[in-house]
Amino acid sequence: MTVLPGKRIKTPRSAQLTFAQGMTAVILALGVVFVLHVCVGSGTLSAREAVAALVNHPIAAVHSRIVWELRVPRAAIATLAGSLFGLSGAILQAIIRNPLAEPSLTGVTSGAVLFLILSLTFLPHGFIPPVWFPAVALVGGCITSSIVYFLSRQPNRPSDPLQLVLNGAVVGAIVQSFNSLLLLWDDESLGTILFWLIGSLNGRTWVHWQGIWAIALIALPAGLACARVANALHLGDDVAAGVGVPVTQARAALFFIAVWLSATAVSVVGAVGFIGLIGPHLARQWVGNDARRLFPLSTAITALLLLGADLFAQVLTLTFGNHEAALPVGAVTALLGAPFFLYLVLRKNSMGSI
Repeated sequence: MTVLPGKRIKTPRSAQLTFAQGMTAVILALGVVFVLHVCVGSGTLSAREAVAALVNHPIAAVHSRIVWELRVPRAAIATLAGSLFGLSGAILQAIIRNPLAEPSLTGVTSGAVLFLILSLTFLPHGFIPPVWFPAVALVGGCITSSIVYFLSRQPNRPSDPLQLVLNGAVVGAIVQSFNSLLLLWDDESLGTILFWLIGSLNGRTWVHWQGIWAIALIALPAGLACARVANALHLGDDVAAGVGVPVTQARAALFFIAVWLSATAVSVVGAVGFIGLIGPHLARQWVGNDARRLFPLSTAITALLLLGADLFAQVLTLTFGNHEAALPVGAVTALLGAPFFLYLVLRKNSMGSI
């Protein structure tokens, strides 16, 4: 890709080495947290018991059932959903040219949740099996994000990134109000609706994994392959057009790949907030804005964050009288993400950039 003078992708001097170090460190940390995640649950296993069960040499037969039927699918789903959110957030931040962008700003999260709630509330129980949830979420996410995108189009000009964010916030708020009305209208489905609104990994099993792994196998490489185009768009529309990138078509394609990634993640864990903001931002601090390094590192870091947040959520099981309630992972990411977002805003105000 040709880069015009004065318009360079911001990359640390030793980015190649830093990227290799970063990926290695994150993957190792992911392995450690995965084992810790398998250890934690209603009955705690030691690290030795968990590893023995993972390599199919369980110390007790029951350990194998606990690990492979309950804990591995939950940890695997957290890892995969986190990677989907992370890549989606990194793509959106690149094409909108705003490091504060995240999937919920496109309306895709609230749209996907609305369609999932509608299908679970109004259709007969079991009419849509969990393996079809990604398709339902993708329809909802595409409808709302299409509204956002077409509202942001300008005649004979590329879509305005700032207008895209503002329209996404407005459409997302309207759809969110419908979700709240459904919560009031059908209080018998309160638990189900809250699950999708807050975001949780409670009760996730191999059935839910089967719904997303094949989609992720296509969507993740598709998103990573768009790094060069994202680099061109990040430099500005005029520069991108100058190096031969069809700006409108390229932005639309990357926008809907980001929607596809987010909707797939929402279909299995609900509207987990802020995770698509924090992961790409941390990755950017490490390797800069070059999407060829930023996209894969954002994917790995966000997977680690969601897996770690769910581990934290399981450790902090809440007790109400004689009843224990598992803390949803969406509550943990919101507790961490809201102060992080404020920090970014204050830093931007004081330094002029993030």
